[in-house]
Amino acid sequence: MSGFLYGVALQWKLDIRSKSLLVTCYIVPLIFFLLMGGIFTSVMPEMRSTLIQSMIVMGVSMGAFIGLPPSLVETYGSNIKKVYQANGVPLYLGLITMFLSAFIHLMMTCIIILLLAPILFEAALPVHFPEFFLALAIYIIVSLSIGSILGLIVKNQAKLTMIAQLVFLPSIMLSGIMFPTHMLPDFLETIGRLFPASWGYRLMLDHGFQFENMWYLILVFCAAVIVCGVLLKKQKSHVYSYLRKWHSRSHIMAATHKQPYHLKQS
Repeated sequence: MSGFLYGVALQWKLDIRSKSLLVTCYIVPLIFFLLMGGIFTSVMPEMRSTLIQSMIVMGVSMGAFIGLPPSLVETYGSNIKKVYQANGVPLYLGLITMFLSAFIHLMMTCIIILLLAPILFEAALPVHFPEFFLALAIYIIVSLSIGSILGLIVKNQAKLTMIAQLVFLPSIMLSGIMFPTHMLPDFLETIGRLFPASWGYRLMLDHGFQFENMWYLILVFCAAVIVCGVLLKKQKSHVYSYLRKWHSRSHIMAATHKQPYHLKQS
């Protein structure tokens, strides 16, 4: 257990030094919050009641869909995963430590937004803090689980950036944080409901912590866990086949070197 906690703490420290994670989990979400918070509350003063939830949805979506997947690709799309297996480290450990580290970073960003919004924009605080933080934790976990799938299934960074944007942009535009979803055409409103952002936003609203806003998030998380398990199992089989080939080649080379000199010459 102490080794696992050390791994999480080490990954968290490494993520702090990561420029990409710093940008996607802190800088961009907080700049968006500072700029758009003033615009939203000036144009639509009634948005002060939902400003915190709206800015949190944007920050979590960016960190989960754009920040986490590249870190996973660096590990599971390269030979680092082979080092894991060669040293007897479970292949899933890297995913879990990165997942928990990203969870901590996103939670810290959300707390910063929660503290600054009432001071800067007179935003309304959540009425029930325990329910709000529980809803926030659920939303972060579900979003990171989708980001984990992206990081495990896409091996190319350029393709990953494009696919991540295809998940991130609809999550922001169709979730209801920019404008009410009833203003959208019916087919766009239906598409928006496919993304966790829409459900997480409603779950974090006052009196929104209900099963009718939670069941879809639970379903998505369970499906994501199954998909991640299948992808990790597939990668594990590839690593095992590579290690077997490497060991067989090592044995052949060792046997060749041990042969007497006159046998080698013949």
